[in-house]
Amino acid sequence: MADKPVDYTNSNGIESKTPFLIGVAGGTASGKSTVCQRIMEKLGQQQKEHTERRVVCISQDSFYRTLTTSERLRAERGQFNFDHPDAFDDKKLLTVLKDILAGKKVEVPEYDYITNAIHPHRSHTIYPADVVLIEGILVFYFPEVRELFHMKLFVDTDSDTRLARRVPRDIMERGRDLEQVLNQYMNFVKPAFEEFCLPTKKFADVIIPRGADNLVAIDLIVQHISEYLKRSPKDKTQLEYAGISSSVPGSPQRGTKGGRPH
Repeated sequence: MADKPVDYTNSNGIESKTPFLIGVAGGTASGKSTVCQRIMEKLGQQQKEHTERRVVCISQDSFYRTLTTSERLRAERGQFNFDHPDAFDDKKLLTVLKDILAGKKVEVPEYDYITNAIHPHRSHTIYPADVVLIEGILVFYFPEVRELFHMKLFVDTDSDTRLARRVPRDIMERGRDLEQVLNQYMNFVKPAFEEFCLPTKKFADVIIPRGADNLVAIDLIVQHISEYLKRSPKDKTQLEYAGISSSVPGSPQRGTKGGRPH
């Protein structure tokens, strides 16, 4: 783990703590984004306004680099490797995470899976929060990024399940045909997972078998975050924070469908 969060002084001159950064890695369609969604839901953050959230989530997909013309043409044919480390702008990700640790408001790009490009006119504003989840296939791959995390989670889901999730997702949500999805998986996704993603599992502090179906693991993580939030009130003028109880929030029924597994 990285060093414990330290105090900083924000633009208003109020002492606060650096956000608690949690990295969430795992293979494609392993359920990383769904795990993050479950955590947000159990902490009661999904219903809050973005400016009021104490826990926020960022996807590494927002940091795909801009493709060259030839790379864009290859991507349209399903012949570009989006699971390779070179597909990401790790320097930009590092800069954004450092700004987050400094308590700054940041703009995170929005990635368009249809055009395979960062949307030129859309971004997400991430306001200072107490806990920040960063999910992605290679968030543990880049050493400078990995060293920033205070906790590292690896969502471990078997390859058959991940492929079964990826096929309908890419067809329905990303406008790709079955042959293209399968070819891309066999030629790029599977080899890249084995070479670049799976080896980073050893850096994880907590491994979550079965992904979002592992309610016990998620509840334990939620409990840990809840305790951290109780010790780190967002408004330092408050004497206590009453928004999060010390008990683990109620678990949803097994089989409840969440957001898109990523």
